[in-house]
Amino acid sequence: MGRRKWHAAAQANSEHAPTWMKAIINSIYNGIIAINASGHIILCNQSAANLVGKPVEEIIGHPIGEVIPGSGLMHVVQTGKAMVGQRLEINGTVVYSNRTPVWEEERIIGAVGVFLEETSVEAILSELAVFKQLTKEHDMLVESSFDGIFITDGKGYVKRVNSAYEMVTGISREEVMGKHMSQMVADGLISHSSTLQVLEKKEQVTIVQKTRSGRDIMVTSTPIFNDRGEITMVVSNVRNMSHLKKLEAELSETRVLTERYQQQLKELQMQQLHSSEVIYQSPAMLKIYEAALRVAPFDSTVLIQGESGVGKEVVARLIHRESGRAEKPFIKVNCGAIPENLLETELFGYESGAFTGSNKAGKAGLFEVAHEGTLFLDEVGELPLNLQVKLLRVIQDKEIKRVGGNKFRTVDVRLIAATNRDVEAMVQAGTFREDLFYRLNVIPLHIPPLRERPEDVVALIRHFLQKLNEKYSMNKTLTPAALKKLYEYHWPGNVRELNNVMENILIMSESNTIGVENLPRHFTKDRDAGHDAVVVTDIIKLAEARKQLEQKLIKMAIKRTGSLRKAASLLGMDHSTLSRLLHKR
Repeated sequence: MGRRKWHAAAQANSEHAPTWMKAIINSIYNGIIAINASGHIILCNQSAANLVGKPVEEIIGHPIGEVIPGSGLMHVVQTGKAMVGQRLEINGTVVYSNRTPVWEEERIIGAVGVFLEETSVEAILSELAVFKQLTKEHDMLVESSFDGIFITDGKGYVKRVNSAYEMVTGISREEVMGKHMSQMVADGLISHSSTLQVLEKKEQVTIVQKTRSGRDIMVTSTPIFNDRGEITMVVSNVRNMSHLKKLEAELSETRVLTERYQQQLKELQMQQLHSSEVIYQSPAMLKIYEAALRVAPFDSTVLIQGESGVGKEVVARLIHRESGRAEKPFIKVNCGAIPENLLETELFGYESGAFTGSNKAGKAGLFEVAHEGTLFLDEVGELPLNLQVKLLRVIQDKEIKRVGGNKFRTVDVRLIAATNRDVEAMVQAGTFREDLFYRLNVIPLHIPPLRERPEDVVALIRHFLQKLNEKYSMNKTLTPAALKKLYEYHWPGNVRELNNVMENILIMSESNTIGVENLPRHFTKDRDAGHDAVVVTDIIKLAEARKQLEQKLIKMAIKRTGSLRKAASLLGMDHSTLSRLLHKR
């Protein structure tokens, strides 16, 4: 058949080919060219025509050697062997081609070549490299996991097992790959399957599973869904229960150590307390001590409340000593012991010529003396109202003005206040400013009386006994009976009274062993009678009895407190009322 006839025949065949077949061939991205056994082109799609640079009509029917020299298609026809990945140039474009012979029964009737531009191949290779790298990293992650990883498809067939799973379960991957989970259960490899439960419930499931070797393992299986909400695979995380039990044991051991360290810390705190004159055994005082240490580093104002003699000053000194101001002054002011007309000058100082008899050079007040340190206002409830206003101003503005002066002076003082009075009740009664109370009561500490913490009595007795023995070079001890009497006493004067009693009995007792007979008289009386009971020896008029009892109580209160203001507070009356009663005597 001549060239013209071949061309005409090819065109005729092309024209008679179904339209949809042409559309499919032309839509293929790669170039496609087919030749017959004689090497003439009988098929060419649009992508191949674009590579050649000619219309499809001008390519069909022409010899392949004229259209694409060196295509290798005739070699495939002659040898019957496919050729893959040949690199060649078509019309200035570098392509890769795959050539395949076309067989009809046992004879070759032609060949087909597929051509792909080099840039497209490079893009595909690049994507393939990325995919391979991701696959490699995924494999490394799965294999490096300490936990066993077990993966099935959405139907429950095993697709992936890592080495950790083999180690945890003792089951090799060769035994399970491709198996259905129900078969693994039937074969006795595992007791039951969390994967099957996930496929049924469509949610994460955690179980304890037993393997054929008797190992207990914890398995958590999680479903993976596609966009249609279908489970595409189930990923199971497997852990050896023995490891978990070991971790639990280690955690338990850590808890024991923590408790031991906490106990040692408490013992160290106790040692520190004893070395700092703060003696306690009771939980109530432990809370006070811990609160004092917690607030010490901060400059917040502290209000310490409690009965006279409970140790308010000791706690105040502890706060100062544990603060950043420890190297600076700790100045104590007893607001109830200083006469009212002198208290203002003591606190704020005075300028030269402020009043008759004053120092010509003036004098700094205790706020200035305590600069950068701590000012302890003991019995702050005794402050007159006019001084309460000035104290409030100092707290707010951090400035003081001396009596008789006009100049304001900046002071940096940590303020700790203390009182044995019910300040809140005083606020209600109008004898203490409410705004000052809230300024002072930033950190409230309430020290309970000694009678409410009997655990501290014995500790304090031993402390004072040791301290006084060292001070006076003695070696005296208490008999159990004497210690019992002291322990059972209600200590209305609190720690201060206990200290005084201990000093009294150590000095006054002639023997090194102090018994009940060496204790003050009121310790040996019947407790039911009470050491301050009223003794009636004869009938007298009630008015005279009241007068005598009143005078006796006033005398006792003044002796115990050493202050008219404190005595009035102890008796539950105003300072002015007590002064009036004393003048009647």
